Amino acid sequence: PVFLATDYLRYKPVVLLQGLSLIITWFMLLYAEGLRAIQFLEFFYGMGTAADIAYYSYIYSIVDINLYQKVTSYCRSATLVGYTVGSVSGQVLVSVAGWSLFSLNVISLTSISVAFGTAWFLPMPQKSLFFHHVSSQQLSWEMKVMDCKNGSAVQDHSSVQRVPGWEDETKVPLNGESHSAEKREQKVDIVQVLKDLWQDFLQCYSSRTMLCWSVWWALSTCGYFQVINYAQGLWEMVLPSHSTEIYNGAVEAASTLLGAVAVFVVGHIKTSWAMWGEVALALFSFLIAAAVYIMDTVRNIWVCYASYVVFRIIYMLLITIATFQIATNLSVERYALVFGVNTFIALALQTLLTLIVVDASGLGLDIFTQFMIYASYFAAISLVFLGSGIYSIVRAYRRQKQMESRS
Repeated sequence: PVFLATDYLRYKPVVLLQGLSLIITWFMLLYAEGLRAIQFLEFFYGMGTAADIAYYSYIYSIVDINLYQKVTSYCRSATLVGYTVGSVSGQVLVSVAGWSLFSLNVISLTSISVAFGTAWFLPMPQKSLFFHHVSSQQLSWEMKVMDCKNGSAVQDHSSVQRVPGWEDETKVPLNGESHSAEKREQKVDIVQVLKDLWQDFLQCYSSRTMLCWSVWWALSTCGYFQVINYAQGLWEMVLPSHSTEIYNGAVEAASTLLGAVAVFVVGHIKTSWAMWGEVALALFSFLIAAAVYIMDTVRNIWVCYASYVVFRIIYMLLITIATFQIATNLSVERYALVFGVNTFIALALQTLLTLIVVDASGLGLDIFTQFMIYASYFAAISLVFLGSGIYSIVRAYRRQKQMESRS
């Protein structure tokens, strides 16, 4: 829902809603007590994290097409630097300066408040992908959306057809004054937009390759969120923080930086992902399953830390490949649609998994049993894609043999 609301409201209002939701979250984290208060806290935190897409979409709505690759780099760098500085400084302040966790949350609240204040000065975009189309050089037919969270940046091929009604970039004045009347707000046919989105949805997922990578994206992201949400709970059971020094912040920082390195490296790997992609997904999903299994069964905190780092590196590497593969043959609107749908499915599956495995109304399993299930979950994903990959390779091999025999 936030994905569509963001486009309809043109980004900035949802960016402000995100900042306000996170301010409420951290204020309640500091002072709220009791189960009901924590439930409200989680609601606002959910609002804040769901609105992430508004920020990443907003970036591309206010800059020229020629700057997309640069702002993707800025966006990715800002996220990595913020996450790393937060993790390292938190670790140093707790381990060296002896600060309390309450003090760390005060710093977080201050940081979010500054970000919220800054957001008020952002310009209001005049266009969006679905509900507010304008013929502008800023929204060119050759643009390809970049997933700055995963470090992927791709541009369309010249063979991609123009979207009807969009002008050639060279024919649009840079100041846009002569088209001011054209850019005035027009009445939005919401029903028609939703019908167009539905047709795009059917066309996108009719491709076997697209469906394959999207299924892996949704399934693996579900498991990834579940592991990172409960990893520190597992570490607390392995080595209670009140009895010894812990390095959770340093581990988070290390896994982020090493994951970024892996993302950079994979961008330079030349291989036929169309042929070997499913087998690669199967192999790396098995490695993820092994990392989670080791994290769960070897009750040593350093082994847990190392397994967690490996787990995050592999996921960040694979999600970048999946992003690139999905984006290769899609226009900007369709990529945004597929990204939104895949993420929605992942979160729906995660909610279901949480209700079954974690929640007291379900099985209510202990943390070690939970992680055993998560390891089995990734192992099942590995087996599914191994079978699919072998089928694809055999089919391609037979097709090649038939072509050779005909020739």
